[in-house]
Amino acid sequence: MKIGIDGRAACWYRGTGIGTYTYQLINSLNEIDKDSDYLLFMPENTSFDIPLNANFRLKNIGEKKQDNFWDEINIPNILKDGEIELYHVPQNGVGLPKDKKCPFVITLHDVIPFKMPETVSDNYLRIFHKELPLLLPLCDGVITVSEYSKQDISEAFNYPKEKIHVTYLASEPIYCVINKSFAKRIIKKYYNLEGDYILYIGGFSPRKNILGLIEAFSKLLQSSSEKDLKLVIAGKKGKSYELYKKRAEELHVENDVVFPGFIPLEHLPYLYNSAKLFVYPSFYEGFGLPPLEAMACGVPVVASNVTSIPEIFGNSALLVNPRDVEELYQALYRGLTDEVKRQELIIEGLNKSNSLSWEKTARETLSIYKVITHVAST
Repeated sequence: MKIGIDGRAACWYRGTGIGTYTYQLINSLNEIDKDSDYLLFMPENTSFDIPLNANFRLKNIGEKKQDNFWDEINIPNILKDGEIELYHVPQNGVGLPKDKKCPFVITLHDVIPFKMPETVSDNYLRIFHKELPLLLPLCDGVITVSEYSKQDISEAFNYPKEKIHVTYLASEPIYCVINKSFAKRIIKKYYNLEGDYILYIGGFSPRKNILGLIEAFSKLLQSSSEKDLKLVIAGKKGKSYELYKKRAEELHVENDVVFPGFIPLEHLPYLYNSAKLFVYPSFYEGFGLPPLEAMACGVPVVASNVTSIPEIFGNSALLVNPRDVEELYQALYRGLTDEVKRQELIIEGLNKSNSLSWEKTARETLSIYKVITHVAST
């Protein structure tokens, strides 16, 4: 096969869900497939650190990075007749050419703009409502990341289920159990964090339920003997940051809720390993990588019991109703104090993270490529 992949997200958005997915898919295909020929479309003058095999070639797209990836829907038609036999756009179809010269497949991670439109940007909402309905009929198949998302995509776009393929994601190899004392020294050095903390990573969108988390944490401090306990909300401070900061002040926990900002990829394993508990109270997820990364680091996880999260994590996390602050508080308390449950969650979490791999994702994706090209040729 001759396969084309839009790899821009792997360069520009490494550390985000879509960037991680694109990077690790390319990396794993590079490791397992020596027979197909790959053409990776990459931005000019951007470093790419995967040592590619001879069956991988790069082709530059003369595009500059924008602050918002969703601004990049209109790119030049980069495909030529006969150049490739299948073209894959991993970032929700953004950048798919309108002029079709071969079978198309996109990875559509979720339909959050349809389910929770108030939580996404106007531009992202426009793409979903105006662009995706035009792009999907061009697609010979859609890859998504959970059975839950498959059902949502089929319903939202009236797209045939038999053309939607599910491949689960995995944690990256950098996420593993490391010496806790060493990790804590790194985190203290770079972020001045010490002592026990509950960790949240996963974006600042309202659908992530950070307000509910701060409220549950406030209740925890009132009832807990661990008065030095912190809540660390890590990540690039989005538009909602001031709202979260204000709520912490209103609850008089502003000194206990820490916003360290963006954490570079090389420091994330230390941040996870230093946490006493990881919490992910999201209202909606197509998959949810951060809980899996925390599990790979041997940290017990509290997460929502809605959308795809129970499907992915099952008994490996303490699942709660994210809209019930009292239930979330009780779960945090149990996750911190019940040593039997903590050890059970750590073991189940490690088993879960070990059961998923990017190699498996890549092999399943390669099989999907073969199915789509076979069907398109008959």
